[in-house]
Order: sequence, then C-alpha cells, then structure tokens
Amino acid sequence: MQTTDRPVTTAVSSDRMARVSRKTGETDVHVSVNLDGAGRCSANTGVPFLDHMLDQISSHGLIDLDIQATGDLHIDDHHTNEDVGITLGQALHQALGDRKGIVRFGHFVAPLDEALVQVALDFSGRPHLSYGLQIPTERVGTYDTQLVREFFVAVVNHSQMTLHIRQLDGINSHHIIEATFKAFARAMRMAIEVDPRRAGTIPSSKGVL
Repeated sequence: MQTTDRPVTTAVSSDRMARVSRKTGETDVHVSVNLDGAGRCSANTGVPFLDHMLDQISSHGLIDLDIQATGDLHIDDHHTNEDVGITLGQALHQALGDRKGIVRFGHFVAPLDEALVQVALDFSGRPHLSYGLQIPTERVGTYDTQLVREFFVAVVNHSQMTLHIRQLDGINSHHIIEATFKAFARAMRMAIEVDPRRAGTIPSSKGVL
C-alpha cells in the first residue's frame, strides 16, 4: 500500500531550471531539469531500461536531466518507475513556471525500424492521457511493459499536460517503447520552445493556463 508522502521540496530559477526531491516510504527521488540544455543526462534509477528511456527524453528533447532514485526494487520496479514519473512531471511544471512565451503545443512522429509512434501534447494545465500503445510482450528485459503507461500517467498528472500517444505501426516491444519516448521528447522540445512572437505572453486566448 502507498504510504503518506513526505513534503516535496522544490527550487526554481528564472532560467527554466528546477530541482525537485520526493521521498516516501517506498522511494527517494531527486530530479534536476534544465529546459534550455544540450541533452546531457545522468539517470540512475536502478531500473536500466527506464534509465535508457530517460536518456532518450534528454537527448532528443535537448533538456539536461539529472535523475537519481532509490526504491524498493526488491518488490518490483513499479514504485520507482511511477515516482520518477511524478517527480519529473513536478520538475517540468516548476521549470515552465507560468508558461509565458512558450509554443505550448508539440507533435512528432518517430520511426524506429518497423515501429512508428505519433505523439501530440499540450502544456494546457489540464492533465489528460490518451494512450494507444499495443506492446506485444509483457517484458523488455526485466522491465514490465505495463509500466510505460504508468510512467506517462505520472508525468502527465504532475506536469499538467495533455498527451496523446498513438502507435501507427510496430511489432517489436523495445522499438515501440523507444519510438514513443523519442517522439515524446521531440514533441516536448517543440512545445517548450520560446516563441519570439509571443513576447512573453500566456499562450492562451483566455490569458491564463
């Protein structure tokens, strides 16, 4: 059973950087993010396949990530996977601040050999996930493929984005998942770019997100 979380601590700068720490009875997660980075990544979660996917987000999203996590991996990877997603989502939310001047919307279609995955997202302030992956195997290595959806649920809810994921093709589980993370990274890169025509205004007809 999930234990009561201890308080989240955050530190944010005007340079679109954030640091978030989250500690529970199950995990201890520390995330640093720089939205205007160069794709540098240090991910040590104890879940090798998750580390590989976090590196895809950093490399193809051109954001710097430092993610250090320890968790109850003697049980399974679920809590660590979910809590890394939660903390990363919180860090993205903090680094974006009021979201003035950003493009806001992003989309990308990523091929990886036979796999083809489409991602569209909106930093709307309204969390929603539409998930259309059909991953044919239960595991990639030791990683439970059900955890892909759980990761994105956590990121979406805590970054307050709308995210649509569609699998257009693919039969290899590793390729499908990696194409998803690459498409997500490129779509997010588009969405968080500063739009010079916005002149620092909120990207909404309502004037608020």
